[in-house]
Amino acid sequence: MQVIVSGKQIDVGDALRSHVETTMANTVEKYVGSAIEAHVVFHREAHMIRSDVTLHVGRGIVVQGQGSGNEAYAAFDSAAERLGKQVRRYKKRLQDHRARIKSPEFEAAPARSYVLAPHTEDSAPLEPSAESPDGQPLIVAETETEIPHLTLGEAVMRLELGELAAVVFHHSANGRLNVVYCRPDGNVGWIDPDSGGKSTSGSRQPH
Repeated sequence: MQVIVSGKQIDVGDALRSHVETTMANTVEKYVGSAIEAHVVFHREAHMIRSDVTLHVGRGIVVQGQGSGNEAYAAFDSAAERLGKQVRRYKKRLQDHRARIKSPEFEAAPARSYVLAPHTEDSAPLEPSAESPDGQPLIVAETETEIPHLTLGEAVMRLELGELAAVVFHHSANGRLNVVYCRPDGNVGWIDPDSGGKSTSGSRQPH
């Protein structure tokens, strides 16, 4: 597993880097078995230091952890502990899911992901241009992605492990395009566009 450690306005020395690499290796070995890579970034925020940890476990599976402290070691240890709790809670389901997505039967439709320029009340309206002839938001970034076929439980797992705002997926039970998302009240929302008039809604309190 590749571990990338960087700092923003913070000097990451060899001792801190070694501590991060050892901790991440132990966490992966204990709860995941193997991973593709990990990114650890340290930020200075006023008198505190924040550590953001991103663990790429497998195809489309990302685990996030954040922590803050008076110094870099405490910030990272807090983030690593949070990440460890996430993967520990989903350990068995995560192992089963990783095995399934490695199988030839696993389906995922190719797609493209776009980043749009924000438009706020304080900003002037977008002027028509070659990029936005009809005044639509400008595309500032574009990447290749995929929309996987997942069970509802797998989609919620990806949502919570990655601390994402939403996950778009094809429901493996019926092939329909579904969305799970984080609601302001702390529950997980689920959208099934065509359920034949039957109620398929559910809610749960994420841990």
